[in-house]
Amino acid sequence: MNTLHWIRGINGTLGRVAPEVAASRMRQVFMTPRERSPRDWELPLLATAERITLRFGLSALRWGQGPTVLLMHGWEGRPTQFASLIEALVAAGYTAVALDGPAHGQSPGHEANVVAFARALLEAAAELPALRAVIGHSMGGASAMLATQLGLRTEALVSIAAPARVLGVLRGFARYVGLPPRARSAFIRAVERNVGMRAEHLDIEHYQMDMPGLIVHAEDDQLVAVDESRRIHEAWFDSRLLRLDSGGHQRVLADPRVIDGVLALLASLGVAQRQSA
Repeated sequence: MNTLHWIRGINGTLGRVAPEVAASRMRQVFMTPRERSPRDWELPLLATAERITLRFGLSALRWGQGPTVLLMHGWEGRPTQFASLIEALVAAGYTAVALDGPAHGQSPGHEANVVAFARALLEAAAELPALRAVIGHSMGGASAMLATQLGLRTEALVSIAAPARVLGVLRGFARYVGLPPRARSAFIRAVERNVGMRAEHLDIEHYQMDMPGLIVHAEDDQLVAVDESRRIHEAWFDSRLLRLDSGGHQRVLADPRVIDGVLALLASLGVAQRQSA
């Protein structure tokens, strides 16, 4: 019997007789990341990084000199997953600062969620120079969009393989681990109590996105459905949608078309500044 089948069996039984207990257990699982070591191809970039510590012990890696671009990885991700993009940013004259999200890497904590990631972006931005752009992958993209609603200031934002609706993520996880209907509802309520926000408020349709942006998603993404990118694009007036035929959920980060799109967005900010001067 595989582990997932065993978990679903327990949740199916416990979720019917004690839905709040099953929900609490799965909330903890949902918010506790596993440590993922860097791959070999990430190590050269890691070796050239400057490790910096920000407020409340938040850890980050920094490369380059120039206008600051802040990057946030996804769930169980790492800063160096952005290796190709970071190398291109540094070559183009930018400073790249990539965070270890809460409970990831060398940042403190044992649990994390999209709201904690968003607040980490706010804390980092308070100690960094004015941000030219923020780039987020997967949950990092969702947290970057949320952070702009909580006061994060940036000239541009890039969302890569991000979900448009956190409620959809919660429902998908609850179904995946086999929670019965009452336990699913209890699980969502438990998450909401933990993060201090209603799940339906963490939906791009309720956001006011007033900066230029780039939305990237691969058609063959098996973790976050590509249609989420359409929802984000429709809710974000000043955005460009780049949908790729392949790249999955992770490989898309190194796609040359994504790198070109990010650099073009950054270059357009410079043009706009010169035109308004």
